[in-house]
Amino acid sequence: MKITALKCAIIGQNPVVRITTDEGIDGYGEAESAKPYLKPHVLFYQQWLIGADPTNVESVMLRIRRMGSFKPWGSAVSAIEMALWDIAGKAAGVPVYKLLGGKVRDKVRVYNGGVRFPMNGYTPEDYAENMAKMKAAAENFSIIKQSVGFHSPMPGHVPNFFYGDVQPGAPHSNRGLLTERGLKHVIACVEAMKDVLGDEVGLALDCGPGWMPTDVIRLARALEPLNIMWLEDTINGDYNPYVLADVYRDITMSTSTPIHTGEQIYLRHNFKELIEKQAVNIIGPDPADVGGIAELKWIAEYADLHGILMAPHGTFDGLIGLAALVHAAAVMPQNYIAFEYPTGNPKWWYDIVAGLPDPIVKDSLIEVWDRPGLGVSFKIDEAQKHLSEEDQDFFAS
Repeated sequence: MKITALKCAIIGQNPVVRITTDEGIDGYGEAESAKPYLKPHVLFYQQWLIGADPTNVESVMLRIRRMGSFKPWGSAVSAIEMALWDIAGKAAGVPVYKLLGGKVRDKVRVYNGGVRFPMNGYTPEDYAENMAKMKAAAENFSIIKQSVGFHSPMPGHVPNFFYGDVQPGAPHSNRGLLTERGLKHVIACVEAMKDVLGDEVGLALDCGPGWMPTDVIRLARALEPLNIMWLEDTINGDYNPYVLADVYRDITMSTSTPIHTGEQIYLRHNFKELIEKQAVNIIGPDPADVGGIAELKWIAEYADLHGILMAPHGTFDGLIGLAALVHAAAVMPQNYIAFEYPTGNPKWWYDIVAGLPDPIVKDSLIEVWDRPGLGVSFKIDEAQKHLSEEDQDFFAS
């Protein structure tokens, strides 16, 4: 079998990769939403893929992996890797998890990072009201993540929140030392959410990037009695092309509140220091950014050797990304907690993809399916309606 073409189309908000072969088997991968600029990054790699055997996934990845990096290049490589595994599974007639060593769980736990309701404001009362809606969601999530601090609009809505100027434009661009008022506001909002959840549902907090280490330690210590699941990406995170393991280690060693990071990191090499220094308690690689499914599994196993837990990121990965996360989570060791549940956006994505269970999530769990490859496929006639003019040949032979 040989690769004949590498294609990329923007479907809704997500870049979708399609790899075709001379035996008529194709495979799909997907990158995070809101990345319409990713198409040329994906197509850059075509010159090294044509003619290769896609079922030799690692051999193909050796051609392109080293030419990736933190977002966006790593996102392109990751989507290609998903598509290769999809082909390999279809060619062998087995689900991807079988090719990764076989599943160790029949159902995989997910946490809520994507089933959202509009916030009416950013007071403790607003956070409590919003959390009640998420707690009542049909998926019955056992863990819910909410954004606070610099990962939320708090800096622009809470007067004198931090010692700095609010930066407009780019996401998560605010950074600075919190005022006493700002820190107390965050704590009050967390307490309000915990009053809603009690000990029935775990609460995780998406915090940054942008915090100063001293503020993270103050926050983490103040929240210790509340048994928060984790504080995520306090120092760095989205689109930061660096790791800062020593800074994270100082924070982690200063509190019993679990510290989490890793969604933006590309490849195992960039997790090495975080893991070996036990700089955090939990890591959250995203298969759409870290280098793909197998890369995520490798990192999970190495983390397990060092007593570090896994809670993979995935909220923007779409429905093909969801399938990739299900297969990856099925084969992870017992340090696995849950992955962040991605949704179809826009909603018509659910009308153009076949193979997902209905409902997808029951009591915060997804049953691992056994269809070959990633186990999801496009309803091409329906999907074709949502292609741009320049992508009309995406599904062509």
